[in-house]
Amino acid sequence: MIFPAIDIQGGQSVRLYQGQFNQETLVSSNPIKQAKKINAKQIKCLHLVDLDGAKAGSPQNFAIVKSICQTFKGLVEIGGGIRSVKTIERYLQLGISRVILGSAALKNPVFTKQAIKQFGSAKVVIGVDGRDGKVATEGWLDQSEITMVTLITEMIKAGAQNFIVTDVSRDGTMVGPNIKLLQGLQQEFPQANIIASGGVRNFTDIKKLQIAGIKDIVVGKALYEGTITLKEVSEVNAYAC
Repeated sequence: MIFPAIDIQGGQSVRLYQGQFNQETLVSSNPIKQAKKINAKQIKCLHLVDLDGAKAGSPQNFAIVKSICQTFKGLVEIGGGIRSVKTIERYLQLGISRVILGSAALKNPVFTKQAIKQFGSAKVVIGVDGRDGKVATEGWLDQSEITMVTLITEMIKAGAQNFIVTDVSRDGTMVGPNIKLLQGLQQEFPQANIIASGGVRNFTDIKKLQIAGIKDIVVGKALYEGTITLKEVSEVNAYAC
């Protein structure tokens, strides 16, 4: 499945370059209309990121997310500033299908493991973002020395199954995904679902990822640059179903 991405900052849909908050490009002033447009193409999965929430450590665009959930028919996942059980419960009550725990997975593994146990692996996705195989946190502002392999190993032990892996150095760059990294992780953890994010630029990249064993892919900038169309996404997803 291909998940179109909507990154929300200041109430608007934007794209960042390599996760840098000061290098943003406006995609849409109305993320709700953007989500409706995606849904109208019979695309029934959506990847949301509360960029302000990721930076602040708590949700900052809750009202917009609520409106999207009320109108979008299908699977909606969200990440960004989710650091408590209460926040997870609020999102799930809205109709969010699954939440993404990124910084919390590294900095608060006790909470993350509790969330997986309480809500289940179908509701809790682990976000593994970083550079050079090492994990970044706080909206990618902080780079740790913990490897992606170490984090994924620990979270699999806790029961996690889905991992969105983002090579920050490629996100928003349109240079292509880090297929070597993603394929290596999928082969090392065959019991997990490694979800590709970052750098996907065209349909050829999607095919290469699929050949590499990656089933789910998050696409952002390529959609807004027009190098991948919503029609193509809809066709791929229909085939995947």
